[in-house]
Amino acid sequence: MRPLQAHEVINEVLSGSMDLEDHVLQILERVKEKEDTIRAFIALAPESSIRARVREVREWLREGRRPRLAGLVVAVKDNISTSFLPTTAGSRILEGYVPPFDATVVRRLMEEGAIVIGKTNMDEFAMGSTTELSAYWPTRNPWDLERVPGGSSGGSAAALAYGGADLALGSDTGGSIRLPAAYTATVGLKPTYGLVSRYGLIPYANSLEQIGPMARSVRDLALLLDVISGHDPRDATTLRVPPTSTFIAKPADPRSLRVCAPPELLEASEPPVKAAITKLLGRLESEGAAVIYDRHLTTIDDALAVYYTIALAEAASNLARYDGKLYPFVRIAPTYTGTATETRSRGFGPEVKRRIIMGVTSLSEGYRDELYMAAAKGRRVIRDEVLAMSRNCLIAGSVSPVLPPRLGERITDPLKLYALDIYTVIANLSGVPSLTLPVDFYSDLPIGMQLMGPPLSEAQLISAGLLVESLTGLAGVAAP
Repeated sequence: MRPLQAHEVINEVLSGSMDLEDHVLQILERVKEKEDTIRAFIALAPESSIRARVREVREWLREGRRPRLAGLVVAVKDNISTSFLPTTAGSRILEGYVPPFDATVVRRLMEEGAIVIGKTNMDEFAMGSTTELSAYWPTRNPWDLERVPGGSSGGSAAALAYGGADLALGSDTGGSIRLPAAYTATVGLKPTYGLVSRYGLIPYANSLEQIGPMARSVRDLALLLDVISGHDPRDATTLRVPPTSTFIAKPADPRSLRVCAPPELLEASEPPVKAAITKLLGRLESEGAAVIYDRHLTTIDDALAVYYTIALAEAASNLARYDGKLYPFVRIAPTYTGTATETRSRGFGPEVKRRIIMGVTSLSEGYRDELYMAAAKGRRVIRDEVLAMSRNCLIAGSVSPVLPPRLGERITDPLKLYALDIYTVIANLSGVPSLTLPVDFYSDLPIGMQLMGPPLSEAQLISAGLLVESLTGLAGVAAP
């Protein structure tokens, strides 16, 4: 039996047919049952504070208020600031840090009656694709405990997949929402750059990353997107646009749907992944959609190199602030240089150190023009190609070239780890929205597909996603 979708829970709570506290406590019991095995959370809110929050939302309902997320349990990725829970970005160097403020997206959740249950595990500073690079512990995939849930938002995806939350927040720098969604049969959106405030997000690569919604169905994702989107005066990178209104979207009419399926976004995928997506595209065609297979994304071979050059340069700059002066983790030495060196060497994990070194190299004298400036030019070429194609159709393709890898299978080889992002980074380089949702299973392992559109086409993607869900029947699916 599938759990109720978030929008169904809201309807029952507001109508009085479901007790808000019963729903929250049921999820808490599920978390207690599964967390020792899955380990999706780094920090959980005390039950006493959760009960206090439930009473507060109940009082709102008695007063006649109808908050859009009344009583829904939300999991928040650990790089999004919360003043009431630690925020460590999955790193020892921020262990024990509790921000003095809430991120804008968290504040908007709270204003709409959400119950934030805890902070979810992630690859350290969002640098990874499996959630094995957390400084604390790896998270396991609820569909197969020997496999990874994807990363870096793997904790949020895993919590959703086993029923430990109704909704979740992640962040996506190069696929960190969409890859976990594909591996856990959940739904994730990388929004248009600037649609959702980044205020309160611990930065990895500022020009690429976005906070985004995660859910078990497209309708639930739309509900969360409408709450967190819109201009924020605290974040100069947000667009001056109102919040979205995607929850009211209807499934797309297939006869008016145009989908481009560039072979470059599919041909290198494992046979089960390729077969599942090809089958879904065939079903769309049979319903009347126009599916175009002969449009090409010629720049995809360069996308990973461009992405990692830019991302790591920005990361090296961002992480320079962790020198032992501002945050709780510090290793004192006789000099400032010694303190910074000791703090960073003990506080950062090996993958973070590797990426800082590569980022510093790409910005250093003698390499800047050859590496960083060349990547910046390549980014513009990729963006132009993606924007030109998305003006005429939604772009469909794989999210990951492989099924969920086994634990330990990818992290020993950085190049194999980075290759998991081959299909996802182009959306971040282009600033366009990309929706991932499940389309099939192979040997009980989920397979996801992504749809990309032009900037601010979230409503169009939601409509297309609702159509896909009607064909697959996978809306709201959860792991046993």
